[in-house]
Amino acid sequence: MATATPLELRPLGNTGLKLSCVGFGASPLGNVFGVVSESDAIATVRQAFSLGINFFDTSPYYGGTLSEKMLGKGLKALGVPRNEYIVSTKCGRYKEGFDFSAERVTRSIDESLERLQLDYVDILHCHDIEFVALDQIVTETIPALLKIKETGKARFIGITGLPLEIFTYVLDRVPPGTVDVILSYCHYGINDSTLEDLLPYLKSKGIGIISASPLAMGLLTESGPPKWHPASPELQAACQAAAAYCKEKGKNISKLALQYSLSNKDISTVLVGMNSVKQVDENVATAIELATVGKDEKTISEIEGILNPVKNQTWPSGIQQS
Repeated sequence: MATATPLELRPLGNTGLKLSCVGFGASPLGNVFGVVSESDAIATVRQAFSLGINFFDTSPYYGGTLSEKMLGKGLKALGVPRNEYIVSTKCGRYKEGFDFSAERVTRSIDESLERLQLDYVDILHCHDIEFVALDQIVTETIPALLKIKETGKARFIGITGLPLEIFTYVLDRVPPGTVDVILSYCHYGINDSTLEDLLPYLKSKGIGIISASPLAMGLLTESGPPKWHPASPELQAACQAAAAYCKEKGKNISKLALQYSLSNKDISTVLVGMNSVKQVDENVATAIELATVGKDEKTISEIEGILNPVKNQTWPSGIQQS
């Protein structure tokens, strides 16, 4: 049954694409946060599409290629025309390590397309570029991606990573219109909204903006972050206190955090990792509630008060990430 209120679609920079405001992060399909069966993976993708999610993001790095394979099976099971959904994958980061050479990324897209069972992806991102010399991205990787774009195997080019300064570094050094999209994670949420400072710059360049991990890789959840989370003890404790405060009031911090992140219309889509039909239902319901009822301003500002001492405190890029 279609939802009464459709999920909002937002334009992605100058690409002409319109993405659902909630995007499907497929890293959990690679068993990154626990085992997901093939039948569950397919059911989760189908449910997302049926509720209006049209954007699916993966990477060969997630689960050592498993995420791409599972997403490919899920998309194939939809049985709908290819232009009804938007797919992004990444290159340069693999289970074996980083390789942004022209030769490797050119091979990478063919491998990804085979696993995804697609003829093209809509967006091909350079994955976590802060781990390598950024000049290689500018002078070797992006020119290789432009050649891939010419073949039609990828329609648009993006860059991803944690530190925000990597985006300005690269975008200032490539010709305008070369990079279409950026994917930033953990910088637009209740605890850290530093991406906001970069929005005018990105918009001036016509860049599409994808924000991932509105729950700060598990910090803004009742169950708390995974053991490997790189946040400081102070930040973790403050988020734990905020989650407990919400629970006490009968509210869910994850829902409030997602609504906070969705509220900025300059961000084209908020990517959320999903590994079950239940999670899809909850995330879509959260977005629909925001569109129809609005967000819980009072509780959000109370959470912001709790998190204020650690506001915008980030962490160094780690090898683990959501």
